[in-house]
Amino acid sequence: MMKIIYFLVAIVAVLPVSAQTTRKLTASKVDEYGLIYSLPMTVLDITIETEQTVKKPGIFYKYAKKYLDIDNPITELSESWALKSVTVTPCGIADDEERYLMQFKAGSSPFLILNSENLPMAINIEPTVTVEDRELPKSVVAAPTALESDAAMQVISEEMLQSQSTAKRAELAAAQIYALRQSRTDIITGQAEQMPPDGQAMQLVLDNISAQEAALTAMFLGTEQRSTVVKTIRYRIGNAVKNNVISRISVLDGIVDADDLSGQPIYLSIDVLAKGELPKNEKGDEKQFPKGGVAYRIPGKAQISVSFAGKTMASITTEVAQYGVVFGLDPGLFTDKKAPAYLIFEPATGAIKELGKVTQ
Repeated sequence: MMKIIYFLVAIVAVLPVSAQTTRKLTASKVDEYGLIYSLPMTVLDITIETEQTVKKPGIFYKYAKKYLDIDNPITELSESWALKSVTVTPCGIADDEERYLMQFKAGSSPFLILNSENLPMAINIEPTVTVEDRELPKSVVAAPTALESDAAMQVISEEMLQSQSTAKRAELAAAQIYALRQSRTDIITGQAEQMPPDGQAMQLVLDNISAQEAALTAMFLGTEQRSTVVKTIRYRIGNAVKNNVISRISVLDGIVDADDLSGQPIYLSIDVLAKGELPKNEKGDEKQFPKGGVAYRIPGKAQISVSFAGKTMASITTEVAQYGVVFGLDPGLFTDKKAPAYLIFEPATGAIKELGKVTQ
């Protein structure tokens, strides 16, 4: 085993496996049958989803109780942000301090698959490259309000436009709401003077009536719009921490930096549950790293939690490369002419995910 502590470029045959995510390195005489790679360190992608709520009063909010019997209309413009969800996703990035050379015997041709982060994915096998579906939230823009619809233009009558009195315009708007409700009832009960010719036409008419009623009602009740903003923070795991501030949520500005005291803190806690240990022989002594060995991680384990305002927003138990140790496999396993081995790595930790024999 040779640990590389400085930058070293390997002269290897590079064959594309997937133009987007992987590349293939094959050991050969040119590079003296050695392949260089880095083991990963585990990082956390912490995805924060916030929701913005914008409330606007309607122009007739003062008359909401009088004409529509609405007790709680929106009376002033307001904007607020709230934390909606947190998702924690462990992933791996190259650890420059854990760079290794795996050395194979002359005449062999094992190959190594690296991902886009130059981390080992597999040896002697081309794993299926799939895009991990993390089911992460996405930013969503606010939908138009009832007053921003096409129907809102249809409900403004000429009499409403000509009136100089807000109270009179409110009275006319309320009268139109009740007229629309009556029209809906007449169509549904079949008592309208001009009934739609078929079911599809009836639905279009009813939908238009509903849109007009919603626009007029919004003039009294006000409008409320909700949108979401999503931001992902990458956190490099170190020692165990308790209530480390990783970001903040401001009522006025949404997601802000950890040092922006205008926001309420989002806390990250890491509790180390187990440390990785080197394997032992029958006598209980730690095994020695095999010469020219294929390095892999025996990771530790940690409990990760994110909290906000006294509530746990996310909690996972995951393996962590940094809390483990590095050991190696005999490189001869991968060059056996009769039954060469293959190895699939865990990309977030460098641990062994699967080890078996290559089938011919």
